[in-house]
Amino acid sequence: MTRIKRGNVARKRRKKILKLAKGFRGSHSKLFRTAKQQVLKALKYSYVGRKNKKRNYRRLWIIRINAAVRLHNLSYSQFIYLLKKSDIALNRKILSQLAIIDKPAFNSFIDLVQSNS
Repeated sequence: MTRIKRGNVARKRRKKILKLAKGFRGSHSKLFRTAKQQVLKALKYSYVGRKNKKRNYRRLWIIRINAAVRLHNLSYSQFIYLLKKSDIALNRKILSQLAIIDKPAFNSFIDLVQSNS
């Protein structure tokens, strides 16, 4: 029976992991076993982080809208309720950008909503 050399496959697999571990500190980027563990951990954290990013941005938008609306003696929940009641379908991202960048437009939304209530 002939000898099967699988050095090429094994080397490619190891190099792929070590390439992903580039930039890690110490043996986490040099030794295959520790690098493999750290890459798996990093990939898990990056997956979770992508989900958390969406949460964090939504929280930030809500905080910004709340701060802008409080200047007009409204709370965030009242403002959102009045928006829904007057059939204005704007998401929180756009509302927060309006509150920061275009204050007059945001104020017109508040006036419109308060006049409809």
